[in-house]
Amino acid sequence: MSRSQITFDIEMDENKVPEKIQWAAGDDGSGVAKAISVSIWDEGQENTLRIDLWNKEMSQDEMKQFFHQTILTLTDSYERATDDSHTAEGVRMFCEDLKKQMQI
Repeated sequence: MSRSQITFDIEMDENKVPEKIQWAAGDDGSGVAKAISVSIWDEGQENTLRIDLWNKEMSQDEMKQFFHQTILTLTDSYERATDDSHTAEGVRMFCEDLKKQMQI
């Protein structure tokens, strides 16, 4: 059995606001990020647990792009997992409208 590990190292200020976010994924590389969004499915509670962090340097325009792209990539994952292209296309159409509304 093969294993993989992804780690996040978060440096915070005295108010526990993220200042620096670093990630590492074994052979897949490492880097610095302004934001992360992690979703974990809790089977027992049938609930999604979330970790959403962004640093002080992330601009509102970057957050808009991050939010928009996150929805699109989740849609791609949903479509691959369910083969429900009808719903996925509906979400993509929504994302086009959202992009205009957010002016990105």
